[in-house]
Amino acid sequence: MEPPRMAPPAARVARLSRTATFSACHRLHSKSLSDEENLKLFGKCNNPNGHGHNYKVIVTVRGEIDPISGMVINLTDLKEYMQQAIMEPLDHKNLDKDVPYFAEVVSTTENVAVFIWENLRKLLPVGMLYKVKVYETDQNIVVYKGEEAISER
Repeated sequence: MEPPRMAPPAARVARLSRTATFSACHRLHSKSLSDEENLKLFGKCNNPNGHGHNYKVIVTVRGEIDPISGMVINLTDLKEYMQQAIMEPLDHKNLDKDVPYFAEVVSTTENVAVFIWENLRKLLPVGMLYKVKVYETDQNIVVYKGEEAISER
C-alpha cells in the first residue's frame, strides 16, 4: 500500500541577503552651492582631493521559495548581478569622476544606495529587490527600499 501523499506546501516567502565590499573615493560637493556653502555643509568631506571609504553593501531580495530548488534565487545569479551592479561600476573608482551618474548627483551614501538599487532593479526579476543597505562606515549606514518622495498627509 502506498503512503498517503501530502498536499504541496503553501508558498512560503523568504528574504535572502548577500554582502559585497568595495573601495571608492569621492568628494561631497554640490554644483548648486558656492564653494563656501559646500565647505560649510560638508566640512572635511568637501576636501578638493576627496577622501575614501571601504563600503559594505547588503542586498536583500524577497520572493517565494521555489518548491523544486528550495531557493528564492540562485546565489550564483545574485552574485553575478551584484558584480555587474556594484563591483564593476564602483570598486576602486573615484565616484565623481569615473561614474557618470555622479557627474550631476552628489555622491552621498544615500545616492550611492539609490544608484545600486537602480542598477540591481534592471537585472533582478521584477519585484524581487527588497532592500539595499550601504555602510559607508560602521557608524554611517543608509537603507534604501526603492521609495520615492514621502507624500503629504
